[in-house]
Amino acid sequence: MLRPLITLTTDFGRADHFVAVMKAVILSLCPKAAIVDISHETPAFDITEGAFILAEAYRWFPKKTIHVAVIDPGVGAARRPILLEAAGQYFLAPDNGLLTLVCRREKHRAREVASERFFLKPVSQTFHGRDVFAPCAAHLANGTPPGRFGKLINDHFRLFIPEPAQTGKRVWTGAVLKIDRFGNLITNFPFEEFQRISARPFEMAVGMEKVTRLARNYAEGATGEVFLIAGSSGYLEVAANQASAAKLLGCGVGAPAELTIW
Repeated sequence: MLRPLITLTTDFGRADHFVAVMKAVILSLCPKAAIVDISHETPAFDITEGAFILAEAYRWFPKKTIHVAVIDPGVGAARRPILLEAAGQYFLAPDNGLLTLVCRREKHRAREVASERFFLKPVSQTFHGRDVFAPCAAHLANGTPPGRFGKLINDHFRLFIPEPAQTGKRVWTGAVLKIDRFGNLITNFPFEEFQRISARPFEMAVGMEKVTRLARNYAEGATGEVFLIAGSSGYLEVAANQASAAKLLGCGVGAPAELTIW
């Protein structure tokens, strides 16, 4: 890349100054950096949703991209900052499970970011996005080798994010991973592993409803009809045409989803 590329994923929102300050720190130390916002609207403190958003986005970025992810309810406590190398890219985040899905998907190396010479001084107890992660990203973009940030570790924290489990002869139990802004329920059922539902009868029980139809696109269903669809994330989604499936079914993140295939 002609310009180093740095992405930002946070739960800071847009109303306050936090995102702009992180960008200012990066550009002060690495003026040639290009900065891309992945998301700043993750619900506050929701590490699991942040992990999902980052895992869905990083795959589309070029090699050597530096991803900064700061959803950090433990800021100022004993948790470590870490630097992950995976898929030819770099990830800077608190060691709180935010990189769980990247680690699950990719071979990786993790380091504790322990070299404080790359931090801003003094380091705030409440804004490590500014004082730790942004300057480390800038130094990495300027060509500082990963090994200078700290030693390799293999005990970095991972969230428990469930995968579908077979619970009967024809039954698998999973869960809702995320609800997008359209109200689609993104489950943890990879379509690639369950694509036989395209040719066989099935039902997915979510909330108090049983969904029995697989649509090829959102417009294929009648307005307000609830159906399954293979979403762009690669997972089965419970969706509704021009309506929120989450509201229609009264379900949230973590709700159980049971798939039966005959």
